[in-house]
Amino acid sequence: MKLLLTSAGIKNTSIHDALVDLLCTPIAESDALCIPTAMYANPDGAGHAWRFISGRESRTPMVELGWKSLGVLELTALPSIDEEQSMPMLQDTDALLVGGGDPLYLCYWMRQSGLADLLPSLREAVYVGLSAGSIVMAPNIRVALEPATCGAK
Repeated sequence: MKLLLTSAGIKNTSIHDALVDLLCTPIAESDALCIPTAMYANPDGAGHAWRFISGRESRTPMVELGWKSLGVLELTALPSIDEEQSMPMLQDTDALLVGGGDPLYLCYWMRQSGLADLLPSLREAVYVGLSAGSIVMAPNIRVALEPATCGAK
């Protein structure tokens, strides 16, 4: 998996160019899944998630970049979806757009949903982190009193 870790999304030309380089194709020819999970743990989380998903969060551009297709992957729902449905969706995506919010909540759901274990197998995909979405890729995050590795292995 290729990583593009940002604090505020695809905010400038150099970050945009880095994304295109990592994708190896133009954004208009690339499929993405946005992951708003971290936002729900913050005040007005549902509102933030809606703005992120709908591309109405101009301060942190990610989904409004002109993707060929864009889906939503909610990690809290992933454990209840058959792998026959979720695996092709994840394996076929070019980019995972992981939004900001609460990094510990995101880390928890990345582990619970199985996404953390799956990330290393998504070799061609680009993981694009925004704030908390970037923080969870650090080597170690401690959740409650339990040591937990949530980032890339």
